[in-house]
Amino acid sequence: MPTDPTPPQTSPAGPPRPATLTSPATPTGGRPPAATPQPVPQQPGAIHHPPLHGPWPAQSGFGRRWPGPGRAATAATVIAVPLAGLIGALSIPLDRAGLGWLITAIAGVVALIVARAMPHRAPATAPKPLVGWRPRALPKARFAWSAATVALLGVGTFRSAGWLFLLCLCTAVLTGALAVAGGRSFRAMILASVFAPLAGFRSLPWAGRGIAAVGRRGGGGNALRITATVAVSIALLVVFGSLFASADAAFADLIENAFPDISGGTIARWIFVSLVTTFILGGAAYLRAAPPDLTGLDGPGTRRVARLEWAVPLTLLVLLFAMFVGVQLTVLFGDSKHVLDTEGLTYAEYARSGFWQLLVVTGLTLAVLAGAARWAPRETRTDRVLIRAVLGTLAALTLVIVASALHRMDLYADSYGLTRLRVLVAVCEMWLGLTFVLVLIAGIRLKALWLPRAVVAAGVLALLSLAAANPDRLIADRNVTRYEQTDRIDTAYLSNLSPDAVPALNRLTGDKRACALYPVARDLAVDPDDWRGWNLSRRQAREELAANPPRPTTSCPDGYGTR
Repeated sequence: MPTDPTPPQTSPAGPPRPATLTSPATPTGGRPPAATPQPVPQQPGAIHHPPLHGPWPAQSGFGRRWPGPGRAATAATVIAVPLAGLIGALSIPLDRAGLGWLITAIAGVVALIVARAMPHRAPATAPKPLVGWRPRALPKARFAWSAATVALLGVGTFRSAGWLFLLCLCTAVLTGALAVAGGRSFRAMILASVFAPLAGFRSLPWAGRGIAAVGRRGGGGNALRITATVAVSIALLVVFGSLFASADAAFADLIENAFPDISGGTIARWIFVSLVTTFILGGAAYLRAAPPDLTGLDGPGTRRVARLEWAVPLTLLVLLFAMFVGVQLTVLFGDSKHVLDTEGLTYAEYARSGFWQLLVVTGLTLAVLAGAARWAPRETRTDRVLIRAVLGTLAALTLVIVASALHRMDLYADSYGLTRLRVLVAVCEMWLGLTFVLVLIAGIRLKALWLPRAVVAAGVLALLSLAAANPDRLIADRNVTRYEQTDRIDTAYLSNLSPDAVPALNRLTGDKRACALYPVARDLAVDPDDWRGWNLSRRQAREELAANPPRPTTSCPDGYGTR
């Protein structure tokens, strides 16, 4: 008969408790220990990646997507970011494109590199990494987005067209967000663009904790010494610089050009630009220290439509596109003009009437392709063949429509001249055409995780190519050539172009040249550039106009050539 291996236990507070059998789960008897999390079984060769930064994220909600850093901002961050903001305040010319934008962009990149030089450690309470875990390196695409941001802001150093630089500045905001927040799918990119401005606000308490931590570690004395060093340096430069300026007129001119007149407006502008630049770079440093987890948005999503539900409408759309393409091949690309004669339109009027509609058709078709690629089933071989055939045919026919739209724009420009808007929409149409080529390539394997980033990169490349082509000069060249052929020119419009167009407008003679160039020359004379607003195109325009200055004339429409 078995005996109890454990004698009864007594307690001063009550009667004896029954004995408990020991077991592997309860080696000491009594209540079982609290359950401890067990590692997830791993497949052979699998690498598991817990979050990179910050406290271990919550199981759901905003904290899981973007938990934030696990520690306060480092000393390198709280020093480098405000210093870059100060450089931006002294460099950025708010009223024009110029060298200062490029200097600020480079200073910002350097500040973020310095801030990243001291990595953030995960808190001690975080679970230990699983076996086989290793930290993930920053994706190489982020370095490409950073380079694109610097290149876009550098356009203002070489091109003076304000509208072009504004487009580059807006695009740089997007590429900058992708550089610090990441994102592969369109949804992830949109979320990264939303996180970027929010990061500026979240960085304020983070930076405040970093400043307080530096003070607790004895950094207050270091900060005081740094402040004293800066103050002494400024005092020495002011004293000796003033003496040198009073001793030599050329050196005085150099100092005057390098440093603007100190006034209340100048100081207010410096403070404003410094705060805005520091806010933006602080948010970027925050995102680099704790990038949001956007990997869950990169999947293809749930496909909920049946085969016929998407194939029938898109097949009918393909047939409609094929009919339209057939007409285009006959009318615009062929020798027959009977359609034009029937409609009672000239060739140029026919081309003008359809360009904008075709531009809308191209954009809507891209949305249709994106929706079909997301929700159309592809589990079976039949589904995959069908989606390749229908979407591939639709994309190929759209390429013909893109070519038709571009041909219409070329005819439009020949008849009515080239303008900034017409150049811009033509570039957009070419970018859409390149996007459809990328869609055709992605349809071969039906796996296109690279496609969203490639589409955005193609847009950035198109914008940089437009800047390299010098659009204002291109517009002036086209209109001057049209004037030489037709004796028709709009000098009032050409006089509003930027100094980029001066080399092309110099081809004009007499009153036409004076009407087109005199307003440009007057603006360049009354508004000189300092080193912040230095621009290659404006410098070359000043040299050309100084060699052959346009004379005032009263023959210009509305007298704008004499104002």
